[in-house]
Amino acid sequence: MNAIRAVRENWHKSRLQLSRVWALSLPYFQSEDRWRARGLLAACVGLNLGMVYMLVLLNDWNRVFYDALQNRNAEVFWHQLGVFGLLAAGYILIAVYRFYLTQLLELRWRAWMTRDYLQRWLSHHAFYQLELGAHGGEGTDNPDQRIQEDVQQFTADTVSLSLGLLDASVTLLSFIGILWTLSGGFAFALGGNSYELPGFMVWAAVGYALAGSLIGHWIGKPMAQLNFAQQRYEADFRHHLMRVREYSEAIALERGHCVERAALSQRFERVVDNFLRLLRVQKRYTWFNSGYGQLAMVFPIVVASPRYFSGAIQLGELMQISSAFGQVQESLSWFISNYSRLAAWQATTLRLTSFQDRMLALQQALPRVSHSDDAPVSTDGALHTAALTLSLPNGEVLLADTALSIEPGATVLIRGPSGCGKSTLLRVLAGIWPHVDSADPHALPVALPEGSLFLPQRPYFPVGSLRQALAYPQTPEHHSDAQLREALTQARLAHLIERLDGPDEDVHWGQQLSGGEQQRLALARVFLRQPRWLFLDEATSALDEATEQALYPQLRELVLSQGGALVSIAHRPGVAAYHAQQWIFEPRTDGRARFALVTR
Repeated sequence: MNAIRAVRENWHKSRLQLSRVWALSLPYFQSEDRWRARGLLAACVGLNLGMVYMLVLLNDWNRVFYDALQNRNAEVFWHQLGVFGLLAAGYILIAVYRFYLTQLLELRWRAWMTRDYLQRWLSHHAFYQLELGAHGGEGTDNPDQRIQEDVQQFTADTVSLSLGLLDASVTLLSFIGILWTLSGGFAFALGGNSYELPGFMVWAAVGYALAGSLIGHWIGKPMAQLNFAQQRYEADFRHHLMRVREYSEAIALERGHCVERAALSQRFERVVDNFLRLLRVQKRYTWFNSGYGQLAMVFPIVVASPRYFSGAIQLGELMQISSAFGQVQESLSWFISNYSRLAAWQATTLRLTSFQDRMLALQQALPRVSHSDDAPVSTDGALHTAALTLSLPNGEVLLADTALSIEPGATVLIRGPSGCGKSTLLRVLAGIWPHVDSADPHALPVALPEGSLFLPQRPYFPVGSLRQALAYPQTPEHHSDAQLREALTQARLAHLIERLDGPDEDVHWGQQLSGGEQQRLALARVFLRQPRWLFLDEATSALDEATEQALYPQLRELVLSQGGALVSIAHRPGVAAYHAQQWIFEPRTDGRARFALVTR
């Protein structure tokens, strides 16, 4: 019963794996690149069939060549060497183009999948939602690894294993008839009766491969789970290394290197421990697989040798039997020969499937989040929302049934204790916060006035030139040199103007500039883009008060002169002077929410 249950379980896992592979593979072969993809696949299949045909011809050549050796027939010997040269040339030609076209198919498939995943990951704020673990689900770990490494591994393994399985199947069909014909019958006596088993070498190959596959599966079964864990531990370790590099200054200033070393060591210990477990399984599997492969070299000769020594077959037929047996046995042993790779393929497929399912679930389960890269535009030039309920990812309600209204020309300061949800409120307005509800199904995402710009406390700068950092998210070509210089001057960064024409192409501006300079560079983007509505989330918190007092009136004048509005989050009392209205988060005691939003 346990054996039957194990077979059913393995069959179910195999069907599930194939369904996952099919779901991941089908979109490419139905995409805009489908005809080229199908053509490459057909060419690869044809070349694999051609390779099998060449093996059949070489197998027949074995018989003639070794018979010539046994019979000391020099004329046939030299003729067969010429035949071998032609067969070898054909084999090499097919092998080269099979390799080239297979690699080309893998590359084009990987390129298409990478573009598709990047589009879905970077659209509809999916990259942000995945990090939040939207709607109570767990965030997807290391999407960078899934897009870069797992896609490459999946396409390579899927093409290689699929064509390998096709090759093994066709080889089996091609050589099993040859082996059946050559092997003859095996006569034996049992219970006083004589019996003859036809195609004895075929049954020997089947039995040998079946026994090897069952034993190999029993030994290597833990590899799939261990490979999955290994990929995750490696990615976590690499991700933390990247975080240390990203926050190198803060860690150095706080003397946090010891803590980071301990954290990195702990993550690396997981990598090592899991790898050692995987290594022990692979060692046991290698013991078996190596012995299995070595025994396969002499097994057919030993089995067929009685017929040779009895004179029933010649040396050429013995070598042909050995060659055909090897092809049949190798085809039947395809599973055991590729067990390690199949285990890694299963882990990679599972990671990609979960990543894809997570992005799809976000699109289906989050209608309240903007499903376009741009927020919907308000029709009356103002900002009005229905009653909204804001929550944290853990379900705790921050604000309940709160409607917001901002008219053109307004200047609003949002205040409250740290952690009360001020930044979350701006995320709701921007259409990127998933944990928000409204009784009106058409109220979300919030319709923003045209020309709205949100500025976070910690701005992002792409690695590149100062022009790219200043023009982001647009390209520098959208702005003239005079506009770029003017924006830097208005943001009090005139000392950086000379670097506009410098050779800086791969500069990490988030590391080269101070916190205040980073915020001023972000404000320079505001002066460059000239938004009508401006939402600032403590965007001047790193500036000295004198610089803040010099820049805020410019920002206020910029938006009000265009009939827009200014909405700010700030803790400094001096910022209140530039706002005529305040929204204050005050504690709520009725249990419906943590805070109430009071207007003053």
